[in-house]
Amino acid sequence: MTTGGDLKSNFLDEDFYPFEAREFSRERFTLIYFGLGSNLYNRLMNLRDALSCLESLGHVIKTSSVYATPAWGGVEQPDYLNACAVVEASPCSPVELLAKVKAFESKLGRVKSVRWGERKIDIDILLIGDMIYSSSNPELNIPHVSLPERLFVLVPLSELLSQDWRHPINHKTLSEMIQDVKEREDWPLRVTSLL
Repeated sequence: MTTGGDLKSNFLDEDFYPFEAREFSRERFTLIYFGLGSNLYNRLMNLRDALSCLESLGHVIKTSSVYATPAWGGVEQPDYLNACAVVEASPCSPVELLAKVKAFESKLGRVKSVRWGERKIDIDILLIGDMIYSSSNPELNIPHVSLPERLFVLVPLSELLSQDWRHPINHKTLSEMIQDVKEREDWPLRVTSLL
């Protein structure tokens, strides 16, 4: 008869299994952080519908709270609801991921309007693991180019990342970026859960 200790050592013994333990490591998956926003119609339902679309990419690991924030960018419009989500997904190129995100936005009824204008749904790719990706397309730079400048992204993102997380380009911690911006912008108001 085998004791519990023996079972445990057999389970951990690489020779006991014909496959390599690395086969099940997280290296086959990437953590992708998204920012979600809506300021038209049923804003909370729009965010939840966007989250449902993101589930098709992989496993939604965690979501932030939902925050109410004034519109950003100087265009007069209704206030936004914003949230962030992290999805564990199979790796794909940033270009492929952006195409999927644009298809989600279209499916959910987003209509092109003026820059920073009102929108039924906005899905931004904020981070793809620790990737740095530069592109001439302003919608496709990883980390998202405006991430360090927007409290409506930084505050919900702070629920998903450690305060000590460092931006891979400016090397500031999440806390430092929030401190830099909070004097210029209104603090987002937590209103509800995304789920």
